[in-house]
Amino acid sequence: MKKILFVCTGNICRSAMAHHYMQKRVKDLGVQNNYLIDSCGIYANNGEKSTSHAITVMEKYGVSLQCHRATNIYDVNIKDYDLIICMTLQHKQAILYIFPDIKEKVYTLKEYINQNTSDIDTKDPWGYGLDEYERCAEEIVHYVDKLLEKF
Repeated sequence: MKKILFVCTGNICRSAMAHHYMQKRVKDLGVQNNYLIDSCGIYANNGEKSTSHAITVMEKYGVSLQCHRATNIYDVNIKDYDLIICMTLQHKQAILYIFPDIKEKVYTLKEYINQNTSDIDTKDPWGYGLDEYERCAEEIVHYVDKLLEKF
C-alpha cells in the first residue's frame, strides 16, 4: 500500500482538496485498497472545517469536504508515509527543517509531476473569493490526475 500525505498551511483548503480528490479518483479507478491518502497542515488547528469556498468548488468534481477536519503536522506520523506532497516550496522547506531525514520523500506537487515550470507553488486561495478557489481547485485536480498517471 502506497501512503501519500498532502501538506499545506492550515489543511482547510489546498491539501484537503488534493487529499479528498485523490481519494475519490482511486475509488473511481477501483484501486482504493492500494493507497492510504491523508492530509495535514503545518499550522493547522486540529478539527477546523474546510472553508465554505473549498467545499463549494470541490462539489463540481464530485468531492465532499463536509466531513473533512484539519490535522496538524505534529499529529501525524509523517515518517510512515511513502510520499509527502507539499503545496509550496515553503511547506517543503519547513518539513525538511523539522524532519531532515525524510528528504527523499518530500516534494511539491508540481515538482513531483516534474513540470517544467519556474513556479512550483500551488497558491493559497484562503482569504480570496470563489474565483480564486476555482482556479486553485482546477490546478490541484490537474496535478493530482497527473500524479495518478505516474503510479
